Amino acid sequence: MRLILKISPNNTLVPFNYQKYLVGCFHKWLGENKQHDDVSLYSLSWLQGGEMVKGGLKFKHGSEWSLSAYHSSLLKTLVINIKEDPKINFGMGVEDIVIMKDPPFENKQKFFLNSPVFIKRNQGDRIHYYLFNDSESDELMTRTLQTKLKKADLDSEGVRVSFDRSYHSPKTKMIDYNEISCRASMCPVFIEGSQEQVAFAWNVGIGNSTGIGFGALK
Repeated sequence: MRLILKISPNNTLVPFNYQKYLVGCFHKWLGENKQHDDVSLYSLSWLQGGEMVKGGLKFKHGSEWSLSAYHSSLLKTLVINIKEDPKINFGMGVEDIVIMKDPPFENKQKFFLNSPVFIKRNQGDRIHYYLFNDSESDELMTRTLQTKLKKADLDSEGVRVSFDRSYHSPKTKMIDYNEISCRASMCPVFIEGSQEQVAFAWNVGIGNSTGIGFGALK
Protein backbone atom coordinates (compact mmCIF):
# COMPACT_ATOMS: atom_id res chain seq x y z
CA MET A 1 0.00 0.00 0.00
CA ARG A 2 1.25 3.48 -0.80
CA LEU A 3 0.60 7.06 0.19
CA ILE A 4 1.34 9.72 -2.42
CA LEU A 5 1.69 13.05 -0.63
CA LYS A 6 0.98 16.19 -2.63
CA ILE A 7 3.44 18.78 -1.34
CA SER A 8 3.21 22.58 -1.55
CA PRO A 9 6.02 24.65 -3.16
CA ASN A 10 9.05 25.56 -1.06
CA ASN A 11 9.72 29.13 0.07
CA THR A 12 13.36 28.56 1.05
CA LEU A 13 16.00 26.69 -0.92
CA VAL A 14 15.95 22.92 -0.40
CA PRO A 15 19.51 21.56 0.11
CA PHE A 16 20.70 18.71 -2.09
CA ASN A 17 21.12 16.48 0.98
CA TYR A 18 17.52 16.93 2.16
CA GLN A 19 16.89 13.23 2.86
CA LYS A 20 17.54 13.50 6.60
CA TYR A 21 14.78 16.11 6.89
CA LEU A 22 12.27 13.81 5.19
CA VAL A 23 13.29 10.90 7.41
CA GLY A 24 12.88 13.07 10.50
CA CYS A 25 9.44 14.13 9.34
CA PHE A 26 8.45 10.53 8.61
CA HIS A 27 9.36 9.44 12.15
CA LYS A 28 7.59 12.46 13.60
CA TRP A 29 4.41 11.21 11.93
CA LEU A 30 5.02 7.63 13.09
CA GLY A 31 5.00 8.86 16.68
CA GLU A 32 4.86 6.12 19.31
CA ASN A 33 5.03 3.43 16.63
CA LYS A 34 8.55 4.32 15.57
CA GLN A 35 10.34 1.55 13.74
CA HIS A 36 14.13 1.60 13.82
CA ASP A 37 14.72 -2.03 12.93
CA ASP A 38 17.71 -3.06 10.84
CA VAL A 39 15.25 -4.37 8.23
CA SER A 40 12.61 -1.83 7.18
CA LEU A 41 9.34 -3.10 5.74
CA TYR A 42 8.67 0.31 4.22
CA SER A 43 10.28 2.62 1.69
CA LEU A 44 10.48 6.37 1.18
CA SER A 45 10.91 8.02 -2.20
CA TRP A 46 12.79 11.20 -2.96
CA LEU A 47 10.86 14.39 -3.65
CA GLN A 48 9.72 14.50 -7.26
CA GLY A 49 9.60 17.51 -9.57
CA GLY A 50 12.50 19.59 -8.31
CA GLU A 51 14.55 22.08 -10.33
CA MET A 52 18.28 22.18 -9.70
CA VAL A 53 19.60 25.69 -9.04
CA LYS A 54 22.78 27.05 -7.51
CA GLY A 55 23.11 25.69 -3.99
CA GLY A 56 20.03 23.48 -3.92
CA LEU A 57 16.59 22.66 -5.34
CA LYS A 58 13.40 24.56 -6.08
CA PHE A 59 9.93 23.04 -6.19
CA LYS A 60 8.01 25.98 -7.62
CA HIS A 61 5.12 23.73 -8.69
CA GLY A 62 5.19 21.67 -5.52
CA SER A 63 6.21 18.04 -5.30
CA GLU A 64 5.10 14.48 -4.67
CA TRP A 65 6.51 12.21 -1.98
CA SER A 66 5.64 8.51 -1.88
CA LEU A 67 5.58 6.49 1.35
CA SER A 68 5.02 2.75 0.94
CA ALA A 69 4.70 -0.04 3.50
CA TYR A 70 3.82 -3.70 3.76
CA HIS A 71 1.74 -3.11 6.90
CA SER A 72 -1.25 -0.87 6.17
CA SER A 73 -1.51 -0.03 9.88
CA LEU A 74 1.71 1.97 9.59
CA LEU A 75 0.26 4.06 6.77
CA LYS A 76 -2.98 4.62 8.68
CA THR A 77 -0.95 6.06 11.56
CA LEU A 78 0.85 8.33 9.11
CA VAL A 79 -2.40 9.61 7.61
CA ILE A 80 -3.80 10.55 11.03
CA ASN A 81 -0.66 12.40 12.09
CA ILE A 82 -0.06 14.08 8.74
CA LYS A 83 -3.53 15.62 8.94
CA GLU A 84 -2.75 16.92 12.43
CA ASP A 85 0.68 18.30 11.47
CA PRO A 86 1.24 18.56 7.69
CA LYS A 87 4.40 20.68 7.92
CA ILE A 88 7.57 19.22 6.40
CA ASN A 89 10.34 21.85 6.05
CA PHE A 90 11.55 24.65 3.78
CA GLY A 91 8.03 26.10 3.74
CA MET A 92 6.68 22.86 2.28
CA GLY A 93 3.72 20.96 3.65
CA VAL A 94 1.27 18.22 2.73
CA GLU A 95 -1.74 19.56 0.83
CA ASP A 96 -3.36 16.26 -0.10
CA ILE A 97 -2.93 12.51 0.43
CA VAL A 98 -3.67 9.92 -2.26
CA ILE A 99 -3.99 6.32 -1.04
CA MET A 100 -2.88 3.78 -3.63
CA LYS A 101 -3.56 0.07 -3.25
CA ASP A 102 -1.19 -2.52 -4.66
CA PRO A 103 -1.71 -2.70 -8.44
CA PRO A 104 -1.59 -6.03 -10.30
CA PHE A 105 1.91 -7.11 -11.30
CA GLU A 106 3.44 -9.58 -13.73
CA ASN A 107 5.59 -12.46 -12.49
CA LYS A 108 8.52 -10.65 -14.07
CA GLN A 109 8.04 -6.92 -13.63
CA LYS A 110 10.30 -4.04 -14.62
CA PHE A 111 10.39 -1.08 -12.25
CA PHE A 112 11.83 2.38 -12.65
CA LEU A 113 13.02 4.06 -9.47
CA ASN A 114 11.73 6.81 -7.19
CA SER A 115 15.12 6.88 -5.45
CA PRO A 116 18.49 5.25 -6.16
CA VAL A 117 19.30 1.70 -5.10
CA PHE A 118 21.92 1.51 -2.35
CA ILE A 119 23.80 -1.76 -1.83
CA LYS A 120 26.47 -2.11 0.85
CA ARG A 121 28.25 -4.90 2.68
CA ASN A 122 30.79 -4.87 5.49
CA GLN A 123 34.20 -6.23 4.53
CA GLY A 124 36.27 -6.36 7.69
CA ASP A 125 36.57 -2.81 8.98
CA ARG A 126 35.49 -1.34 5.63
CA ILE A 127 32.16 -0.88 3.87
CA HIS A 128 31.99 -1.81 0.19
CA TYR A 129 29.35 -0.27 -2.09
CA TYR A 130 27.98 -2.22 -5.07
CA LEU A 131 26.61 -0.55 -8.19
CA PHE A 132 24.48 -1.55 -11.19
CA ASN A 133 27.53 -2.75 -13.15
CA ASP A 134 28.87 -5.03 -10.41
CA SER A 135 28.22 -8.72 -11.01
CA GLU A 136 27.45 -9.31 -7.32
CA SER A 137 24.68 -6.69 -7.13
CA ASP A 138 21.80 -8.87 -8.34
CA GLU A 139 22.48 -11.59 -5.78
CA LEU A 140 22.87 -9.06 -2.97
CA MET A 141 19.59 -7.30 -3.84
CA THR A 142 17.87 -10.68 -3.99
CA ARG A 143 19.19 -11.72 -0.58
CA THR A 144 18.04 -8.46 1.01
CA LEU A 145 14.54 -8.89 -0.41
CA GLN A 146 14.46 -12.51 0.82
CA THR A 147 15.42 -11.32 4.31
CA LYS A 148 12.51 -8.88 4.29
CA LEU A 149 10.09 -11.52 3.01
CA LYS A 150 11.13 -13.84 5.85
CA LYS A 151 10.67 -11.04 8.38
CA ALA A 152 7.11 -10.59 7.08
CA ASP A 153 6.53 -14.39 7.29
CA LEU A 154 6.14 -14.63 3.52
CA ASP A 155 7.59 -17.18 1.12
CA SER A 156 11.10 -16.13 0.08
CA GLU A 157 11.75 -18.93 -2.41
CA GLY A 158 11.94 -18.25 -6.14
CA VAL A 159 12.24 -14.46 -5.97
CA ARG A 160 14.97 -12.72 -7.95
CA VAL A 161 16.06 -9.09 -8.34
CA SER A 162 18.33 -7.82 -11.12
CA PHE A 163 19.33 -4.53 -12.70
CA ASP A 164 18.16 -3.89 -16.26
CA ARG A 165 21.61 -3.65 -17.79
CA SER A 166 20.15 -2.96 -21.24
CA TYR A 167 18.87 0.41 -19.96
CA HIS A 168 20.30 3.21 -22.10
CA SER A 169 21.33 5.69 -19.40
CA PRO A 170 22.08 4.19 -15.98
CA LYS A 171 23.73 6.55 -13.52
CA THR A 172 25.42 6.48 -10.16
CA LYS A 173 24.84 9.13 -7.52
CA MET A 174 26.93 10.17 -4.55
CA ILE A 175 24.63 11.10 -1.67
CA ASP A 176 25.60 12.60 1.66
CA TYR A 177 23.43 11.35 4.50
CA ASN A 178 24.30 12.60 7.99
CA GLU A 179 27.82 13.43 6.77
CA ILE A 180 28.34 9.93 5.36
CA SER A 181 28.92 9.65 1.61
CA CYS A 182 26.94 6.86 -0.07
CA ARG A 183 27.18 5.84 -3.73
CA ALA A 184 24.00 4.40 -5.23
CA SER A 185 22.56 3.43 -8.63
CA MET A 186 19.80 4.93 -10.74
CA CYS A 187 18.97 2.02 -13.02
CA PRO A 188 15.67 0.14 -13.48
CA VAL A 189 15.32 -3.28 -11.90
CA PHE A 190 13.53 -6.51 -12.76
CA ILE A 191 11.76 -8.43 -10.02
CA GLU A 192 10.78 -12.04 -10.68
CA GLY A 193 8.55 -14.03 -8.37
CA SER A 194 4.96 -14.55 -7.35
CA GLN A 195 2.54 -11.62 -7.55
CA GLU A 196 2.65 -11.44 -3.76
CA GLN A 197 6.45 -11.22 -3.75
CA VAL A 198 6.54 -8.58 -6.49
CA ALA A 199 3.89 -6.46 -4.73
CA PHE A 200 5.83 -6.81 -1.48
CA ALA A 201 8.96 -5.46 -3.19
CA TRP A 202 6.98 -2.54 -4.62
CA ASN A 203 6.09 -1.58 -1.06
CA VAL A 204 9.30 -2.23 0.87
CA GLY A 205 11.81 -1.21 -1.79
CA ILE A 206 15.04 -2.76 -3.03
CA GLY A 207 18.53 -2.84 -1.57
CA ASN A 208 19.71 -1.37 1.71
CA SER A 209 18.44 1.64 3.67
CA THR A 210 14.97 1.86 2.12
CA GLY A 211 13.82 3.44 5.39
CA ILE A 212 15.99 6.50 4.77
CA GLY A 213 15.06 7.08 1.16
CA PHE A 214 16.89 4.53 -0.99
CA GLY A 215 15.53 1.88 -3.35
CA ALA A 216 11.93 3.13 -3.68
CA LEU A 217 10.14 1.75 -6.76
CA LYS A 218 7.78 3.63 -9.08
